[in-house]
Amino acid sequence: MGILLDIVPNHMGVMGSDNQWWLDVLENGQASGYADFFDIDWNPVKAELKGRVLVPVLGDHYGAVLERGELKLDFDAQAGQFSVWYWEHCFPVDPREYPQILAHRMELLGARLGEEHPDFLEYQSLTTAFSHLPSSREVETQRRAERNRDKEIHKRHLSELAARNPDILFFLWENVALFNAIPAEASGLELMDRLLGAQPYRLAHWRVAADEINYRRFFDINDLAALRMEREEVFRATHQLIEDLMARGRLAALRIDHIDGLYAPNAYLARLRRLYREAQPTATEPPYLLVEKILAPHERLPPEWQICGTTGYDFTNLMGGLFVDGNSADAMERIWRSVSKRRDSFDETLYQAKRAIMKSALASDLNMLANRLARIAEADRHTQDYTLIALRGALMEVAACFPVYRTYIGEGEQQDEDRQHIEWACNVAKKHARTADVSVFDFLRDVLLTTAGEGKTEAYRQAVLEFAMRYQQFTSPVTAKGMEDTAFYRYHRLVSLNEVGGEPRRFGVSIAAFHHVNQERSRATSLAMLATSTHDNKRSEDVRMRIHVLSEIPAEWRRMVSRWHRSNRSRLGKLDGTPVPTRGDEYLLYQTLIGTWPLEEEADFAAYVDRIRNYMIKAVREAKEVSSWINPDPDYEDKLKRFVEDILPPKANPYFLQEFAPFARRLAHFGRLNSLTQTLLKLTCPGVPDIYQGTELWTDSLVDPDNRRPVDYPLRIETLKRLDERETETDRLTLCRELLADLESGAAKFHLLRQTLAVRREWPDLFARGDYRPIDLEGSKVDHLIAFARTWQDQTLVAVAPRLTYTLLQGETVFPHGEPVWGNTVLSLPPGDWRNVLTGETLTGDTLTIARVLSQFPVALLGKIRAAPID
Repeated sequence: MGILLDIVPNHMGVMGSDNQWWLDVLENGQASGYADFFDIDWNPVKAELKGRVLVPVLGDHYGAVLERGELKLDFDAQAGQFSVWYWEHCFPVDPREYPQILAHRMELLGARLGEEHPDFLEYQSLTTAFSHLPSSREVETQRRAERNRDKEIHKRHLSELAARNPDILFFLWENVALFNAIPAEASGLELMDRLLGAQPYRLAHWRVAADEINYRRFFDINDLAALRMEREEVFRATHQLIEDLMARGRLAALRIDHIDGLYAPNAYLARLRRLYREAQPTATEPPYLLVEKILAPHERLPPEWQICGTTGYDFTNLMGGLFVDGNSADAMERIWRSVSKRRDSFDETLYQAKRAIMKSALASDLNMLANRLARIAEADRHTQDYTLIALRGALMEVAACFPVYRTYIGEGEQQDEDRQHIEWACNVAKKHARTADVSVFDFLRDVLLTTAGEGKTEAYRQAVLEFAMRYQQFTSPVTAKGMEDTAFYRYHRLVSLNEVGGEPRRFGVSIAAFHHVNQERSRATSLAMLATSTHDNKRSEDVRMRIHVLSEIPAEWRRMVSRWHRSNRSRLGKLDGTPVPTRGDEYLLYQTLIGTWPLEEEADFAAYVDRIRNYMIKAVREAKEVSSWINPDPDYEDKLKRFVEDILPPKANPYFLQEFAPFARRLAHFGRLNSLTQTLLKLTCPGVPDIYQGTELWTDSLVDPDNRRPVDYPLRIETLKRLDERETETDRLTLCRELLADLESGAAKFHLLRQTLAVRREWPDLFARGDYRPIDLEGSKVDHLIAFARTWQDQTLVAVAPRLTYTLLQGETVFPHGEPVWGNTVLSLPPGDWRNVLTGETLTGDTLTIARVLSQFPVALLGKIRAAPID
């Protein structure tokens, strides 16, 4: 085994007191040696913030925090350094401003020591030296170096002086106490306020961040500041550990998280490959690089990236679509609209959600971009009349209409896809525009395509290029927050499709499309990850598989939802005359219960109720309609919690439970069958399967933090041990029958994992390099069957698995075995003996009936060596 290191190059944690780079920036501002490491706008629109960084860390308004005495000045005598502390957060004082502290009441120190005392004279001289340091806004290299050198000399001098003379140390602590005066002493407040007002940072209430923060963050998380990874010195400084692990041969692979947050992703990946070559000069293979990249269905990875593929969200959603009946899309849409009373399509929902995000969480990012674009517009007489408001509006509209997470203009030759995406977004935005002069969108299009710089000065061209590349960093979080963390919690047609990297508007994936994508994958990205559950999923793989079944029974589903609503109507709360929860939230709740309903006879319903209650509160806050993380509505949330508690055991209405529980258990059976198919396909399609913690058995986890719950590893160890023992005690076919008889334990899924991974270990080249070929099927049930072969030289494996099993089995909770299920459906293979590695059976012939292939287990994996090629 080797280490696959998951790294996040776009940002780093900065709050607290342990990030020395960030503390250096707070202490020295633009003069810091690390000022260019972080993506800070030192020249924002607000004049008061020029040359300063806004730090929105306070739990209340600045004045209130100051008056309560929560900002504490401290002196580190050993380091000769002053800092202001806000609970656990440290804010160094600009050394040039130390005289505000050192010189305060200096005459008193002179009286104590004597005006001619050598230590007092030295103290005066040192105070003057601090005041003569270059400014924190200094950007000239030599002056920066002078400041960073001299401030440390002066600090050491202060430390030595305080250590040598107890009177000076006592005096300094007295002054610190005066700055930390209790709220009643206005003089202390004025001292602290004046000191903080002179710093290269401004402390502010955390709510200010959305509008005024001037450093780029990871989405809207203030604690995570973006790095300028496009700079060589930043790359080198942040990758020292990785370089060391590479040089020692300890690192097998890298998973690059949030690749779209980088200014220049391709340049970053090229640097990684170069680093690998430098660390491993004798290596013959390129490094194994994966990127967390969300691709639209029509989008492809930039070919110049030269990576092994993505972390697998594209496969997650391709796979999921197989279990959704595309014929019921309109029916499910009608149900959703009828229940929720909403008329917006998903496109409109997403558009409004992205606009909402840009007006709130990402407003400051939009403001910074608008300011940059305004400077570009002002530099040309043809565009100088565009106002800041018009430019900001255009930027918002185009981002709201953007069809992909981002483009990659500015990194080498422009791709046609990037141009098409930008032109499409600008054209659609122009139609949405509420402004009279829509030519601003043409200007913005030309800037984003960088054609606006043609024939202009080098400075103008560089400004256009930098803006275009920074805007690309903006559309990615807008789409992620707008879609994954907002629209997905507003639009509930079939919530199992509301998945990271998913497209809820795409209702189902055909078998032909599934085969086509996998054939392309085997040629281009055969080492990409195949994920079905991750730490970021909205619902775990088995939860989605249960909910997918609803697409097969829209008419019955509509009847059941109507009955449940009537049964639970008396449990609804009221808020200003409106029922709580809303019908949309109630509909989300029922789908969530379908996906997670406990099937154990002695389920811990108290824990289950707590999980569902917490999930629903998170869901309504993410939706940002009736409540939100920033402005939670306690009245709505309390009534929502009460509704969840009242409809679930032990308080549940018996009429509701009598209908819901059997229905949920019946659908869970088909969800289990879906999950077995999903597991087999993940382990056999081109790529590297990613098995998330705990998913060896059935998992009912929802979005984090629910999917971070401790995993019962002793149970999994015991299950694996039992499987090993049963394999030796009896034949595999008997074992499979026993596993199906105890389907709810999840051991059948573990058996499938165990056996298929053993085959992958035995035939690694087949899975790493083998072809993917659809298998010919004939008969009346071919629409319910996936079959393909993986071939490499003389090795052949054939995967066979059912889909849409509720329809296939006509709703009967049985297994897809035998001729009554499959009728005349047959599988065409080269003649010879085939061994089902899951059941141990041997099958002979060139035309195998599916009734025979799937007679003992819901899925099959047929292996053969020296098989004739499959055409």
